Amino acid sequence: MTLHTLAAPVEHAVEIKHSRFIARATPVETPEAALVWLEQVAVPDATHNCWAWRIGDDYRSSDDGEPAGTAGRPILAAIDGQGLDRVVVVVTRWYGGIKLGAGGLVRAYGGAAAEALRTAPRLPLIEVRELWLQAGFEDIGAAHAVLAACGADKLEEQFDSDGVHMRLQLPTDAIDALVERLRDATRDRARLLEEAPAANS
Repeated sequence: MTLHTLAAPVEHAVEIKHSRFIARATPVETPEAALVWLEQVAVPDATHNCWAWRIGDDYRSSDDGEPAGTAGRPILAAIDGQGLDRVVVVVTRWYGGIKLGAGGLVRAYGGAAAEALRTAPRLPLIEVRELWLQAGFEDIGAAHAVLAACGADKLEEQFDSDGVHMRLQLPTDAIDALVERLRDATRDRARLLEEAPAANS
């Protein structure tokens, strides 16, 4: 399953028994970035600013004064339930005078987070690798055609007396196809390397 992140920040507001909830979510790359964003968006005069984030295997959540397990964990469950990664969500609550009980809080926080994420624009998170391609002058045209067909991006190109060295970035799951097509297109002359080739002395 391909995980997704958010393409842009989102917000969703809901009122439950006179308590107002606003769920806000944004894409993040690091735990540090998540914490900085949380500081920026927390509403000081709100009753609670409960939050959760997931970045790969790393995750954290906070109930911010609500009963343990009734806010942060349901928000995290909403992130995971939507198949999202590199996302932080904060649900801000203004208490309206009627207690919701533990079950009501779980539904309110988890529901507000899930609804914000459900409607959000998404971007697939594709695992990419960097590789070097070594090809002789006679194979440069064929190599470029194969790179385009396999969705590889050329980051750098160097020429020497043997031909060309190109630094590539491509989806990990496209590497096998690239190897096969290069072999066919260049009669097995082009080479894919994990690291930059040594300079000719």
